Amino acid sequence: MNRLCKHVRGSGPWSGLGVVLFGLYALGTPARAEVRLPKILSDHMVLQRDTAVPIWGWSSPGEEVNVTLAGQTKTTKAGADGKWRVQLEPLQAAGPHTLTVKGTNTLTVEDVLVGEVWLASGQSNMEMTVRGARDFEKEQAAADLPQIRMFTVRHNPSREPQADCSGSWHICSPGTVGAFSATAYFFGKDLHQKLGAPVGLINSSFGGTPIEAWTSIDVQKNQPELAALLATWDKRAAEYNPSTAKTAYEKQLAEWKDRAEKAKAEGKTAPRAPQRPSDPREQPHHPAVLFNGMIAPLIPYAIRGVIWYQGESNAGSPRSGKLYGVQLPLLIKDWRTRWGRGQIPFAWVQLPNFQTSGEGWSYVREAMLETMSLPHTGMTVNIDIGEARDIHPKNKQDIGHRLALWALANVYGQHLAWSGPLPSGHRTVGRAVELDFKHADGGLVAKDGALRGFTIAGADKQWRPATARIEGNKVLVSNPEVKEPVAVRYDWSSNPDGNLYNGAGLPASPFRTDKD
Repeated sequence: MNRLCKHVRGSGPWSGLGVVLFGLYALGTPARAEVRLPKILSDHMVLQRDTAVPIWGWSSPGEEVNVTLAGQTKTTKAGADGKWRVQLEPLQAAGPHTLTVKGTNTLTVEDVLVGEVWLASGQSNMEMTVRGARDFEKEQAAADLPQIRMFTVRHNPSREPQADCSGSWHICSPGTVGAFSATAYFFGKDLHQKLGAPVGLINSSFGGTPIEAWTSIDVQKNQPELAALLATWDKRAAEYNPSTAKTAYEKQLAEWKDRAEKAKAEGKTAPRAPQRPSDPREQPHHPAVLFNGMIAPLIPYAIRGVIWYQGESNAGSPRSGKLYGVQLPLLIKDWRTRWGRGQIPFAWVQLPNFQTSGEGWSYVREAMLETMSLPHTGMTVNIDIGEARDIHPKNKQDIGHRLALWALANVYGQHLAWSGPLPSGHRTVGRAVELDFKHADGGLVAKDGALRGFTIAGADKQWRPATARIEGNKVLVSNPEVKEPVAVRYDWSSNPDGNLYNGAGLPASPFRTDKD
């Protein structure tokens, strides 16, 4: 080869032939691709115990790849597309281990633990960090927990499903915990302390985003109820003209600069700058873009289950709130199918109290309550720990704790109360409506005074404040003006003040007995 190169550089009569030979040689020997792993398979990761563990990546087509971890070695060959995958036999909670992957090159992934792995996803309340949560200094001082690790997926809306994402695993410590998702961290901390096992948390969240952005387009386009939503986005994309949008933006920017300078001179707060235009298909609200860029790259990483904190962006109106009753089950089924691991446990945070207009939040809460009909799902009720004037409540400790109660009881088989009272039936008894509840652990309780939060209506659907009293695990609701009651509602507003709990100190879910 060196001689050939020497001839190519020369100017003698053989130099032209040397160029031809060199070109033929290069065409006949394609460059070998080095073995590569996705970002999620990297130093400090936690692998799921007691289940088959996929390890996958890329290399040259047909290349033999050897994967070694914890005494196991698996061998495979890359396919024609350069993709390869092996399945490790179930691992026990242990570590640290080193993962070795050998092809033409050798990769080592250090400090690998085996324990419990959970995917945490949603919008800003899942993304909100420990640094922004209540009692940060206290939590930071107690965060020397090296067996808790978190992988945070970088924001990446994408038109097409991606094979990889950006992010890295971080070991929990006082120096790192501030950047962890607060909800995921407090959930994982409880699991770690109760189970005595390492916990890996994969945080894939993006503030201000709707559920349709997190669900694959394949399942959404086959759902008749979502046809209008998808058509709206298709229309926006068809009408988008980059040149026209740029011109309009530049005009808005110039006007904003004038207003900002005037506000500064008058000692006032400057108005918000206009946003740069972007193709609707690349905006983080567009259907499927966050599934494509932030969920698809994580599949098929072995996880125990999913926790979800989202819904605010779908609670803008009764119509969008009701549609959530289609969208949440669709997302759960979609993700379960994609992972191909049956009924992966899936739990969500029912929206806390927050002062806003309209009934959108109530309908989203109702959709969340009804989605519990899916097997191996759960919901935490948080109607008592929100903040009326802050859509991002700082008490993420109780949110995480309640999620952990659900997981410990339903996934790990511990006997404990995990839910507040949930409606399980009702009937009219004279001039009252009698309500049944499940999860009345320790008995129904009116916290801090007489029972409140109930309204009642007759056939005229005129809702009136109701008197309610507890009788065992039932509640009787009435109003003297409603002689023939037909329906009852509890905490049916965005920021209610109901006080029905169970003996375990967990609040009852908002609900209604009527339907539109």
